[in-house]
Amino acid sequence: MSMPTITPVSQEQAISDLLETIALQEAGLAHIINAEGEKIQAAVRKEGVTIDELLKVNQSVSDVLTKVIKMEMMLEFKLEEVSKITPTTPQAQ
Repeated sequence: MSMPTITPVSQEQAISDLLETIALQEAGLAHIINAEGEKIQAAVRKEGVTIDELLKVNQSVSDVLTKVIKMEMMLEFKLEEVSKITPTTPQAQ
């Protein structure tokens, strides 16, 4: 098996790529939050749903949202680190 080829990119492109990954992860988390809201709505609308079933759905949503919050914190740290990168300007020759 051969080693992968790494194509060099500019610092500006690397920063752009990092910001794009943060944005894509944020979009994914937004979809998860929306799905959890839909899960609650479906449970509440269900005919004959018991309090115990609603409590289980609530706990499930709470668990997922706790993980989403942790991911949001990680993305905030990642954004803070990316913002510390100072783009280099090409030197005049």
